[in-house]
Amino acid sequence: MNDSYIINQLAENREQYFNAVAPPIIQTSNFAFPTVDEFAHAITHEKDQHIYSRGNNPTLNILCQKMAALEGAEDCLMVGSGAAAFTNAIMSQVGTGDHIVSVKNVYNWCTRLMVNILPRFGISTTFIDGTDIDNFINAITSKTRLIYLESPISWTFEVQDLEKIAELARKKGITTIIDNSYCTALCQKPIDFGIDMVIYSATKYYSGHSDVVAGAICGSKEKMTQIFYNEYMTFGNILSPQNAWLMLRSLRTLPIRLRQSSESTIKILDFLRKSPKIDKIWYPFEESNPQIDLVNKQMKMPMGMFTVSLKTKNIASIKKFCESLQSFLIAVSWGGHESLIMPKCAFVSETDPQASMIRFYIGLEEADYIIEDLEKNLFLL
Repeated sequence: MNDSYIINQLAENREQYFNAVAPPIIQTSNFAFPTVDEFAHAITHEKDQHIYSRGNNPTLNILCQKMAALEGAEDCLMVGSGAAAFTNAIMSQVGTGDHIVSVKNVYNWCTRLMVNILPRFGISTTFIDGTDIDNFINAITSKTRLIYLESPISWTFEVQDLEKIAELARKKGITTIIDNSYCTALCQKPIDFGIDMVIYSATKYYSGHSDVVAGAICGSKEKMTQIFYNEYMTFGNILSPQNAWLMLRSLRTLPIRLRQSSESTIKILDFLRKSPKIDKIWYPFEESNPQIDLVNKQMKMPMGMFTVSLKTKNIASIKKFCESLQSFLIAVSWGGHESLIMPKCAFVSETDPQASMIRFYIGLEEADYIIEDLEKNLFLL
């Protein structure tokens, strides 16, 4: 299906809601039935029936159908955060005695799940450099049930060869999950490369306005049904109808928002490469990236986030630079309308080699405005 059709028309049965152009918010906790038999049927088919909004809600259903179709997946579950997405997805695939192979430096709360929580239930994880397929081969054991990926990694932007990893996993009966939050389905479709499940912090590009926290899990009907009747319904970390409606609003502009951010990022990186104050740039589409061929194979467009290190190692100067920028907010996350910076010195000691690194997300401001701001403040370093 065409992305424009999915975003603007799929699942929008307007004749069911007075031909309104915008879908309604079905803000209800539960649904009533005219007969006992209809009630009994719904109870035994809860994933496909409206009974209680913890499980199924009409506004969420529209969003789920669009998200699944954009991903090229059979089904989707929307949850209350990206953390809920990876927790539901991972917990659905492992049990006591099982083993996970994960790439290093995935989202820190996911790392905490695998390091601090899963071992309580006898589940172990091996973290590897995901740039070499041999590292996966060597890490897999007879107890490995899951391979967890994040491509690109969101600070230094290494990518993994999704096709080779998926092929390896299929041969060994191992499930693959990827966090695709950096890319969205408009940039990268891991299911096309054979990955089993794709998760998102939909707070980011999909929501896009810094006013919704959400997560998504996309995959086969079988796996989504399994999660629905177990982790999803039990943990109860659902997305509210109000937030689902806001995400439907945001999807309308997703392609043009991504295009604006991408085009501005290219211009800003062209400026930064010429600056004598910049030591290094990490970005998937850098020509010097040794993985550039794989990036071009897997990703359809440049995205809006990159990292630089400043030549100065003076932490006071780095902090002053960050605080003086007018076109950037100092904050976590990415994918909203506003440009953001995330200085590494907020998380590491002043002597850490990474203390001069700053992660940039380019929002919807005009590129020239951002460049002027960067030029003025880099000059003062």
